[in-house]
Amino acid sequence: MITTFIHKLKLVFSDKVLRNRVLFVLGALVIFRALASIPIPGVDTARLAEFFANNQFFGMINMFSGGGLSNLSIIMLGVGPYITASIIMQLSTVMSPKMKAMQIEEGEAGKMKFMQYSRYLSVPLAFLQGYGFLALLQNQGVLASMDLMTTLMNVLVIVAGSLLLMWVGELVTEFGIGNGVSLIIFAGIVARLPSAINQLVFSYDASQIPMYIGVLALAVLVTAVVVFMTEAERPIAITYARQARRGNTVGTGTSTYLPLRVNQAGVIPIIFAMSLLLMPRMAAQVLSALHVAYVSGAAQVVSNFLANTAIYAVLYFILVFFFTYFYTAVTFDPDQIATNLQKSGGYIHGLRPGEATAEYLGHVITRITLFGALFLGVIAVLPVGMQLFTGNQTLTIGGTALLIAVSVVLDLVKKVDAQVSVREY
Repeated sequence: MITTFIHKLKLVFSDKVLRNRVLFVLGALVIFRALASIPIPGVDTARLAEFFANNQFFGMINMFSGGGLSNLSIIMLGVGPYITASIIMQLSTVMSPKMKAMQIEEGEAGKMKFMQYSRYLSVPLAFLQGYGFLALLQNQGVLASMDLMTTLMNVLVIVAGSLLLMWVGELVTEFGIGNGVSLIIFAGIVARLPSAINQLVFSYDASQIPMYIGVLALAVLVTAVVVFMTEAERPIAITYARQARRGNTVGTGTSTYLPLRVNQAGVIPIIFAMSLLLMPRMAAQVLSALHVAYVSGAAQVVSNFLANTAIYAVLYFILVFFFTYFYTAVTFDPDQIATNLQKSGGYIHGLRPGEATAEYLGHVITRITLFGALFLGVIAVLPVGMQLFTGNQTLTIGGTALLIAVSVVLDLVKKVDAQVSVREY
């Protein structure tokens, strides 16, 4: 296995095209990390560190910003607006037949137009998120009070930083290897590891060695489960009938399978749930600063309610579970798959093409999504559960970060293997 890995590594760096793609990815990630270290002016670093230490929500948003939010850099929004815009565009395919036709039926031109609309939508979302973050952080005392022109300038800077990062991600997708946006998030997750290890070393307590060993064993187990669930699929056997033209048989009947992934929705339900839980907290933080007694009082009640760790974990789990089914229903259309199978002469053994096939596929995806929804729900609340169980804020296993990291690494390995295989043959 090690010999095979070394052989593939040599092939990657000996082939000019592959080497250039790898170097392009590395160069883009270096630029990303350099931008993440440039803060906007007027930041109280001590208050900022305290703010992130006490806010689980913003810790997750920091992950999706690639670590840029933790020091309020010029790319503090990261690729968050672009991800949100992509999700909204995906949801629009359910409500608008025209948008659905653009993505599915119009081919490559339709997909390019669909992506362009996502980029356009990212701009107003970046302005809204940028202004919301600045207002919230000013209320928390993390940022100094700013006048209108300073606020507008800072919003323009961080919006430009987010759009620049989106462009870099798309360049990586086109000229590098793997999905550029995913690689940027992955780089942000990895960049936080040294500080997490440093924090763990400084909080080391010899009496807690059994707990450290237990957490390490749990981390290995969770990683194995994440890999298994990410790759898990339910194969549906598909048979293609022989075709006949003018009395002659063309080809023979072939069999293949339709892979239905257990985790069909990926990490999207966690992003949905996080956004939905974040909005009322941000609104409550802003409204609590108003000088209207009943408004600020109600906002404070909402803020305190959502700040309760146990309530947060329960709501988070329920929303992730719900959105897993919701997003799977949006992206997986049994009727469309059954129609495509019928047009291509494929069928599932024992089932009539058309409505019966669609009903069967819907039944199967509903059953296996139950396991995917439970898995994502547990992964989402895993850091909170670890903190409650151990009582140690440093001993947490970032389930969402781990899920993203594993998914990106597996996808990258598959794409590198595909590139190597093409060059070997």
